[in-house]
Amino acid sequence: MVRGMEINGGDEARMKEPVSMDEPVGADELARTDAVGTDELAVKVKTENWQTHARITAGRLRELVERIGDEDDRFLVVQRIPDIPDVFIQVWHERGSGEYQLERREARDLFFGAVLTDPERVAAAMTGWARRTAGWERGIEWSLVEHDAPEEVPELPDDVREQVEERVRELLRCGYDDRDGLSETAEDCLVDGDDRPVSSAQARQLVDRLWVERVAEQETWDGVTDPERLTRAFETLRAAHGITARENFTCCRNCGTSEIGAEGPDDAPGFVFFHSQCTEGAAGGHGLMLLYGGFDGSPDTTTTVGRQVVAALAAEGLSTEWDGDPSKSITVTPLEWRKRLVG
Repeated sequence: MVRGMEINGGDEARMKEPVSMDEPVGADELARTDAVGTDELAVKVKTENWQTHARITAGRLRELVERIGDEDDRFLVVQRIPDIPDVFIQVWHERGSGEYQLERREARDLFFGAVLTDPERVAAAMTGWARRTAGWERGIEWSLVEHDAPEEVPELPDDVREQVEERVRELLRCGYDDRDGLSETAEDCLVDGDDRPVSSAQARQLVDRLWVERVAEQETWDGVTDPERLTRAFETLRAAHGITARENFTCCRNCGTSEIGAEGPDDAPGFVFFHSQCTEGAAGGHGLMLLYGGFDGSPDTTTTVGRQVVAALAAEGLSTEWDGDPSKSITVTPLEWRKRLVG
């Protein structure tokens, strides 16, 4: 019998060490994935050694399965993009044991496990799950995994719930936070001294409900969205011009300009970024302000970077307001901010 090693949803964990799921995978991370192509899987993979892999190929997933086994590198947890609460597949292996404990959860009360001996078979099963291939689970002897019953979570008072919901919905529209980050925000946003009106369980329950609503909404979106065009433009600026380009970077202008130099190569000529307040403005329908500059402090370099930014955005079909003055920010407008969640 396979014992549940779940790290999502609060059940008793099989792992001896907790795994952090707090690192959101944003557009910059997605731009640095292992491979791109028709074999790409719409998943995020977390490992015990704190690595995150997003939108990897089936071949790369197989390599990760074959790699695990050493201390501090014994499991993989695979979630869909976007992440859905209580839906994941994971595997545990200790080198020399000859066994791979494969587990899948399709809903809160649908948790199954199996023991396999062939890493190739494990990788094939996980790939089938990622692709939603019909019948991928056949031929594997599954059994129910014992897990704790969900705890009873008291309802929040209406006034508290409404305030927390408003803030979580704002961040969901921004689109860069994952469920863990949103739950932390929901738990902390009304804290006043020792008064903590929202428990961690209440925060998670509220966030999961709103998250699922937002995922359902984004499934109605067709084609490439403006935030995806923005990401493509930033990728072009990095690849073609060596510019350090970051999305939703830090909390404000001062923090961003003081930290952006460490975010790219030493020989980067300049930078462009927008901080979280800019993101909230864009999500609120006010356009997106971009901050940019040359690392040498020269107005000429800053102007050149600004022109390259505007050109990259235009190539992706995005309009900007900028008069060429290096002392003024660039505003992307009009802009329909439909940022797809990752998880």
